[in-house]
Amino acid sequence: MKIFIDTAEVKEIRDAASLGIIDGVTTNPSLIAKSGRKFEDVIKEIVEIVDGPISGEVKATTTECDDIIKEAIEISKIHKNMVVKIPMTKEGLKAVSELSKKGIKTNVTLIFNANQALLAAKAGATYVSPFLGRLDDISTYGMDLIEDINLIFNNYGFETEIICASIRNPLHVLDCAKVGADIATIPYKVLMQLVDHPLTTIGIEKFKKDYLDSNK
Repeated sequence: MKIFIDTAEVKEIRDAASLGIIDGVTTNPSLIAKSGRKFEDVIKEIVEIVDGPISGEVKATTTECDDIIKEAIEISKIHKNMVVKIPMTKEGLKAVSELSKKGIKTNVTLIFNANQALLAAKAGATYVSPFLGRLDDISTYGMDLIEDINLIFNNYGFETEIICASIRNPLHVLDCAKVGADIATIPYKVLMQLVDHPLTTIGIEKFKKDYLDSNK
């Protein structure tokens, strides 16, 4: 399973990339807004850190097919690794279909059921992003959606990859890997939780103590 980091904070991306485990980056308008910086400036820094797919989303106010296509083309010109995130809407699907013909990679986001993922794949999406945490928030088990999408894509040989998004905890990551998701895009905080374990910390401290005691 590939691991993307889900953030627009360059410092977090740089730190995570130093671990040698990051395959790509996803951002969204909310994350960019939290960074307090301009979209283009953030993206230009990110592509210098991570040599992999970088998802940049069209503005929330860009809702018509022709406008989405126009903006997507501009985003794709920023760097060869750019992937254009497009919300799952009727106009978004139209845009994805046209963009795929132009060879522009797309990530259809805000996927909440398998039918939406199927339509996005049929339209030519490079990636689909089903949101786990937001489904869990309304008492719907998000991993069932990942399993359904994975089954459908395998049934029909779709090349569209599944990005598990809205990951809230390490168990989400584990479950995504167990069901065979292509990618998990993980917030920095959760990524750091994957690294640590209390027994590892205890073990290291014991090794240190034993070493120091034996060299007195």
